[in-house]
Amino acid sequence: MANKIMILGDGIAAITAIKAIRETDLDSEIYLVGEEKFYPYIRLRLSKGIFDDLEENNILIQKKEWYEQNRVNIFIDTKAINVNIASQEVLLSDGSKFKYDKLLFANGASNTKPPIDGIDLEGVYTLRGLNDTLNIKKSLTECEQIIIIGGGILGLEMAWGLHQHGKKVIVVELQSRLMPRQLDESASEILKNIIQDCGIEILTNTAVNKIIGNPKVEGILIDEKVELKCDMVIYSIGINPNVDLTVNTEIETSKGILVNNKMETNIKNIYAAGDIAEFDKQVIGLWNIAIAQGKVAGYNIIGKESIYEKVTPVTLLNAFEISLFSMGSIDEARATKVLMDEDIETKRYKKIFIKDNVVIGAVVIGDTKRSPLLKSAIENGTTLDGIDLSNISVEELLDKLKR
Repeated sequence: MANKIMILGDGIAAITAIKAIRETDLDSEIYLVGEEKFYPYIRLRLSKGIFDDLEENNILIQKKEWYEQNRVNIFIDTKAINVNIASQEVLLSDGSKFKYDKLLFANGASNTKPPIDGIDLEGVYTLRGLNDTLNIKKSLTECEQIIIIGGGILGLEMAWGLHQHGKKVIVVELQSRLMPRQLDESASEILKNIIQDCGIEILTNTAVNKIIGNPKVEGILIDEKVELKCDMVIYSIGINPNVDLTVNTEIETSKGILVNNKMETNIKNIYAAGDIAEFDKQVIGLWNIAIAQGKVAGYNIIGKESIYEKVTPVTLLNAFEISLFSMGSIDEARATKVLMDEDIETKRYKKIFIKDNVVIGAVVIGDTKRSPLLKSAIENGTTLDGIDLSNISVEELLDKLKR
């Protein structure tokens, strides 16, 4: 029986869900609602290539005709402002109402806005959508020195791109090291040194007390009232799932919308996937996980049972003239064996975390050509039984994984 399927949000989770639905269901009506004025695009391109040609048609997930070919009713520059579970109805910002039989929340997350005095000054930006990128790019012509608040991967990618185009960049990180969720302490220190050798200043263990200027940003005040001058501030300190539509509904939330391994919420015929979904007490917010969850949601929406198998997060960074790979658990306390290979001169670093003869995590800086071996071992839970781990190097273990 044909259904009316309403999808709120137009990121990769939503598009993947539509593909899964249309594999076998060509009859159900699909309505896709996106707040931005652009057709769904590849968000990964925003921080990696801010100086690239980011004209909408160059970064689309699917060409515009794909939506017509797949009979998708797409609403751009339109916001869902209310979900009525009792009547199974969604109210849109243009005043229209749509009944649904199945509903998928795929409306992602928003960047966390730090509670800093001056955060709303002219010249302070965050990077979440294409409009953000275009606004930053437009303002860069008048900027020489830029401060980035947040030493995560997005902030670092931005720092590298800006540095390559002649901008003076300072990265300010509140925590004691860069990328603490993806890198162990040694790897963080190596990365910090590599970045600073490129000419980018890194300040860890540093809080921004105030952003100063009137009406345009002129600098920041950090610990002990030290002032750093700048023409622009860009912040990237984490995300918050967009759960506003669930307020005053019976949909269960914590940080995100709670889902089971079928991407089902606690309400029948309502699903969630991607950055808004919380599975097993986690909101991961990564592209590959959004794809996996979107596919599972799409299949279950049309009655094709599918189970989400937890995807191990992978972090890849190609910047600062090095490559970086991080995956799985990088907590030594969880490991029963750790193998490490470090070459200070060439700035190469490999660390493998093993628990009960299974690789549970790895960090590689420098030569990442053999990282797919580690990725496969972690994903597949490859057993190392029969391998003497008491006196083996990283390279020797990689050789054995290759066989």
